[in-house]
Amino acid sequence: MMMDYETLKVIWWLLVGVLLVGFAVMDGHDMGVGTLLPFVGRDDTERRVIINTVGPHWDGNQVWFITGGGAIFAAWPLVYATAFSGFYWAMLAVLWALFFRPVGFDYRSKIANPLWRKTWDWGLFVGGAVPPLIFGVAFGNLLQGVPFRFDANLVSYYEGSFWGLLNPFALLAGVVSSAMITFHGAVYLAHRTEGEIQQRAVRATLIFGVITLAAFAAAGVWVQAIPGYVIAAGADPAGLPNPLAKEVVREAGAWMANYRQQPLLWAVPALAFLGGLAAIWAVRAGRTFFAFWASGLMIAGIIGTAGVAMFPFILPSSSDPRSSLTVWDSVSSHLTLTVMFWATVIFMPLIIAYTSWAYKVMAGKVTKAYILENEKQAY
Repeated sequence: MMMDYETLKVIWWLLVGVLLVGFAVMDGHDMGVGTLLPFVGRDDTERRVIINTVGPHWDGNQVWFITGGGAIFAAWPLVYATAFSGFYWAMLAVLWALFFRPVGFDYRSKIANPLWRKTWDWGLFVGGAVPPLIFGVAFGNLLQGVPFRFDANLVSYYEGSFWGLLNPFALLAGVVSSAMITFHGAVYLAHRTEGEIQQRAVRATLIFGVITLAAFAAAGVWVQAIPGYVIAAGADPAGLPNPLAKEVVREAGAWMANYRQQPLLWAVPALAFLGGLAAIWAVRAGRTFFAFWASGLMIAGIIGTAGVAMFPFILPSSSDPRSSLTVWDSVSSHLTLTVMFWATVIFMPLIIAYTSWAYKVMAGKVTKAYILENEKQAY
């Protein structure tokens, strides 16, 4: 069975969004825990408790990151090539930060030396804090347009600089992303720990939950003053990929057009606020499992809000708006999208099933007693 090309393009926009949300929810709580590690854990035993809440499964959650990158490469090859060229140094910074995670988890507790362990604690902090910040800054730049263009042979040229990415709106988006992931990690810590560690995690949820929702609201107000992008002519949703076949103009308030045309879409940002508030309430009421899923809905709402605002744009160009990449003209062939779709239908349930089984097996509180009784086996 082969669906029509236009439908497949929209399906893959949705699937990439699902993978991004899955990465933010599953690998995000690992990173949030790493960000909180030096602050919530006051001594070596407490920090080992914190590390062991995520140590057994953090690498399994990386599947969402790898799958998301692979899906962008296969479904949106022009986006992958252009974004990784333009954001080259930013992506390298993410990879350098991520290097601290596998080494930190595996070697941090191998040597009973305070300086050794403290150094790796801060390494795990870098590996947890830097990627969400950079991803948020990248999203902020997408909403403003990225300085690239295509020549007649569809060779892309990036005309910006690394420091140009660090503009005020992008930094605000970075705050949203960083606080969101830290909040999610705090909720998870509150679920998996007890005693003083849990109490500190609960306090962190209030701090970072308020920062997330306040920064998200501020970004929503700000984005209305940013000129958005509108396809004026030439885009064929069912046609072959050719970014230069369309005409694009920039208009004030264009990023709000989808919400004006379809008022039901306001449910997406509403989900972010309702999920965040519900998670803050639930974790303080002791309903930590519910709080974790409410936090996940908040994440889905925040990421979905940006996606809905930009649709059908994926990578707008500030240098040459016509070169902007959209859902319609940056995709792979009809056959490729079809094969990938059926592969996803088969393998996505398997990923969800084994992830669910792993979390069920490793459910429960991690305590100081467990660490002391398993000195050699624990992280």
